[in-house]
Amino acid sequence: MTDSIVPDSEARGLVARLPGKVRAFALLARFDRPIGWWLLFWPGAWSVGLAGGAVTRWDLILWLLLGSIAMRGAGCVYNDIIDRDLDRQVARTAARPLASGAVSLKAAWGWLLFLCLIGLVVWVQLRPYAMIVAVVSLALVAAYPFMKRITWWPQAWLGLVFSWAALVGWSEVAGQLTLPGLLLYAGSVFWVIGYDTIYALQDKEDDALVGIRSSALRMGAHVRPGVAILYMMALALWAAAIWQARPQGLALLALLPVALHLLWQVATLKEDGADPLVKFRSNRFAGLLMFLACFVVGTA
Repeated sequence: MTDSIVPDSEARGLVARLPGKVRAFALLARFDRPIGWWLLFWPGAWSVGLAGGAVTRWDLILWLLLGSIAMRGAGCVYNDIIDRDLDRQVARTAARPLASGAVSLKAAWGWLLFLCLIGLVVWVQLRPYAMIVAVVSLALVAAYPFMKRITWWPQAWLGLVFSWAALVGWSEVAGQLTLPGLLLYAGSVFWVIGYDTIYALQDKEDDALVGIRSSALRMGAHVRPGVAILYMMALALWAAAIWQARPQGLALLALLPVALHLLWQVATLKEDGADPLVKFRSNRFAGLLMFLACFVVGTA
């Protein structure tokens, strides 16, 4: 058993104060790394804002936040169950609770079930149409851990998964999936591929040695222009979503702050050292800027 905290933990002090066994379960669900559930949450908040429900359905935003925390934790537990042997071979992930033996496989399955039960509580708050949309995502979640074994673009699959809340939020507020919500979702997919490519820069050497595929490896020396193209696609699709919701040129200016932030990420990106993690984490702020844009457009 190990008491190590993974290198990219954001809460060493808080996690370190937990009892050993509790700490292991917190690490397994990545509660020490809130960036993950923020990134899962933001697309849902965007869709609620752009659909005009940010004020009247503020409770939905809170339910989506709780669901993001629980289901991101469940996804991480499931991913580690599938990847426990690979994780032992990668320096950054070798200290994870399952890979290190701090949590047993049986206990991990139990923890996964508990987190899914929290997600179930959130799910039953939705209307039937949105409930169906939410359930469809489970197939994508179940397949994700295997994508790095069969494709160079597991980040694309992650984009489909991590953007799904946009479809749930839109269908709950609007009553059905319409073009603005679909465009918002598509833009989020490209955003996720971009920031997860940046994240994957940390593991390029280890991934190459153990045979794990990633967009960072696939792009090789062209990561920066590749991420720039992905972010431009995201912004173009978000602009189309806003235009569909409010066809006014002034509404598109709401995207300017998030566009400048993404430009900063690409322009200052260093492909080694601590910078990829810094840029990856900054997408929490990018998500907030996008939410403000959707809020302004949706409630104006």
